[in-house]
This record gives sequence, structure tokens and C-alpha cells, in this order.
Amino acid sequence: MSRISIPSAANTIEASKPLLAAVQQQLGVTPNLMKVVGHSAAALEGYLSLNGALAKGKLNVQLRERIALAVAQANSCDYCLSAHHYLGRHVAKISDEEMTAARSAQSQDPKTAAALRFASAIVEGRGMVSDTELAAVRAAGFDEAAVIEIVLNVSLNILTNYVNNVAHTDIDFPQVTAK
Repeated sequence: MSRISIPSAANTIEASKPLLAAVQQQLGVTPNLMKVVGHSAAALEGYLSLNGALAKGKLNVQLRERIALAVAQANSCDYCLSAHHYLGRHVAKISDEEMTAARSAQSQDPKTAAALRFASAIVEGRGMVSDTELAAVRAAGFDEAAVIEIVLNVSLNILTNYVNNVAHTDIDFPQVTAK
């Protein structure tokens, strides 16, 4: 059971209502995470703005979803594992095998694997990565803009992992657990 309430539409603060309506229009559903974050319109707007901006960046949806899975696994966030497993399958069209591999920062594709190892190093080192780790992701073909986007995708996913881990947000996707 969620430790931070999941507001109903009637109990949502006015400033968050148009933001949640946009989420509903885009996804066809309003995930519990968005409702929880919507307790603060500023937090919801910030999250949605960064998420939307990164969707227009250099990293494709398949890599962004794999990063989300790797970060959620590292932070034992069952809500995010469940959400990104669903999105990975239905939006990004990633195979179950590749989603399982992503949770361990692995992929059959060498470039994707390099990005996931770098993302994992960011999480494990709390942002402190070695010259060797940075050189490896660059050698795999990621320019400086893409490296920054990997860092920001990791950070965005840590944000949602932490919100869900604090809130114990009720999972409203087919459940996947960190084990």
C-alpha cells in the first residue's frame, strides 16, 4: 500500500490537473507515479519537462527504456521495473531477452551494452565515473551530447526510483520485481 496518497481526480490539486490531463492524453492512462508526483505541480512540471526534452534528444526510445530498466534494477524499484518493462515491450518494442539483459546492464548490441555499462557505473559511483569508463562509452560511438543525455536519463530515472521507493507507490502495471 502506498505510503504517500495517490490522489483521485477530485482530490488532485488544481495546478496539477492540466499536467495530468496531458499525461492521460499521451499515454491513455495516468500512472500512479504521476498522481503521486502531482502532489507538487512544480515537481510534476519539472519531471515532465525533462522527460519530454530528453525524448527529443540523441538517444532513441529503446536505449532510454533500457537505461530505465538498468537504473530501476540497481535501485530495487519494482514500480519503475514494472512500468519500463511494460513500456519497453509495448512502446519501444524491445524483446523480453533484451529487457532482462538491460537489467544487468547488458545487451547483445555492443554499443547499447557500452551505454548500459556506463549508466550502471554512474549509478554505482553516484556520478563518479573513471576516465576509463568515460573513454569506453566514447569509444562505443557516443559523443559528448549523448554522454550528457545518458547522465540525465540516469538522473531522471533515479528521481522516479526514489519517489517510488519512498512512497511505495501502488504498482499499476503488470508487476516485475527486482528480486
